[in-house]
Amino acid sequence: MALSAPHPDAFPSVPPIDIDNPATVAAHDWAAFNAVSAMKNHWHRPGWSETTRAVYWLLTISDSAFIAHARRCQSFVRHLQFDEIAPDGFHLTLGRVGVVDMLNDEGQMEGLVATVQAKAPPAFVLTAVPLTGSRGALRYSVAPWTPILELHQVLVTASEACGLPSMAPTARLRPHIGIGYANRPLPAAVARNAVLPLRSLPPATLTIDRADLVEMWREPGAYKWRIIHSVQLQTIDAGI
Repeated sequence: MALSAPHPDAFPSVPPIDIDNPATVAAHDWAAFNAVSAMKNHWHRPGWSETTRAVYWLLTISDSAFIAHARRCQSFVRHLQFDEIAPDGFHLTLGRVGVVDMLNDEGQMEGLVATVQAKAPPAFVLTAVPLTGSRGALRYSVAPWTPILELHQVLVTASEACGLPSMAPTARLRPHIGIGYANRPLPAAVARNAVLPLRSLPPATLTIDRADLVEMWREPGAYKWRIIHSVQLQTIDAGI
């Protein structure tokens, strides 16, 4: 079964031909963003309310070089008045486990983490390519996708094994790292014109050596979370 496949709820709906080539992924993401006529308010989306607290798997990012890179990109698009992601808030979303009210069995959470840790894949290096957008955010394209999707499959299987709600399928995931959220409708061309010069910047690289299980909630213009558990990915001698 293919790791990535077309899905009507994903953006882009069709994955790139080569999910591991940074240039191919970036070009595909940009083409999809070019087809967007109007951006929407990111915060107007189902599954969230002012009181929602949900458990997610994230790749949280604390690398200082990446944060400086992302902050530089944010400074170039500040006139758009998007809700900027704070320096301690950069992340790659892997998926939702469920809402907190339905996950009150501490032993079940511990079992989930143990199951994922036992099957944890190797650490890997990501290339983050500036910059593109979606229907409601500005973001980096990232590659390769394969290690992210293989990690996601481990998470999906572990949730099922532990009797937790089904996560969204791996084939739907479109990995990316956001820098800001649209907080109102606006013509997408305005955002594209703002980020186009940033596409000449060199990419950033990130070493991914853990996945974080977090409790997430919303505050005005931002997602916040606390880490419940961290799963360490396998270390390898070469390249990491």
